[in-house]
Amino acid sequence: MATSSNTANTANTRGRGKRSPLASVGLHATLLVASVVAVFPVLWVLLTSLKPADHAISTDFIKDPTLENYRYLVDKTSFFTWFGNSVLVAGITTVLGVFIAATTGYAVSRFRFPGMKPLMWTLLITQMFPMAILIVPLYNLMGQLGLLNQPVGLIITYLTIAVPFCAWMMKGFFDTIPAEIDESGRVDGLTPFGTFWRLILPLAKPGLAVTGFYSFITAWGEVAYASAFMVGDEHLTLAGGLQTFVTQYTANWGPMTAASVLIAIPAAIFFVFAQRHLVAGMTAGATKG
Repeated sequence: MATSSNTANTANTRGRGKRSPLASVGLHATLLVASVVAVFPVLWVLLTSLKPADHAISTDFIKDPTLENYRYLVDKTSFFTWFGNSVLVAGITTVLGVFIAATTGYAVSRFRFPGMKPLMWTLLITQMFPMAILIVPLYNLMGQLGLLNQPVGLIITYLTIAVPFCAWMMKGFFDTIPAEIDESGRVDGLTPFGTFWRLILPLAKPGLAVTGFYSFITAWGEVAYASAFMVGDEHLTLAGGLQTFVTQYTANWGPMTAASVLIAIPAAIFFVFAQRHLVAGMTAGATKG
């Protein structure tokens, strides 16, 4: 009886520490299916960009691979102009978005001042409005300011999207940094901004990485505002340029998928450099505040 009881206890202990073969197979099968679902659209776009024009929408994975779509994109379109416009808009949006969100989050986290709570509520409420209902009022406002068809107008618009979310996230992140660090900076004679710049920001790299990534993706991949506010090949960003491949009756799938592949490369590079900070930054920003 004692031997049987010890065997049962050992089996129960092993069961709590290890999955059954059936559960392990089910888990791995689920992960495999999820991976295929995630990777398949990207792979299909890449393969379509390598197909000849007459096979672009065929179900063949690859047939007569060619770089003709990429040559057409470079030689017959204003792709590099669109690319330069997007780099300008996304770069400035990222830099300003990180700076404004970081300074706002730090001020709200460390100081108490009149209007602080209304400010944070305003930043929160702006996130509740769907983008579609803001296009018309923002279009009218940009028109009155003479900022339509100007990169500055698009940058300001993207900052209104990125900064409220990022400021809330940075506040939560700064709340996790001990206030004693600020006090030591003041003892050493640093100004509040000097303390923020020299002591706090180096500790906030994960949060800054998330803020930068969100601001960059917001400006790099946004379509609605870019299409409404910018016209003409010399002013379009990549998002607006993609729409030139689609008409009322047809779509030029080959160059459009080739452009999609090239557009994804900078975002992927940005993610590679920021990814080691992303999880830590998002987790820290969600723990307090």
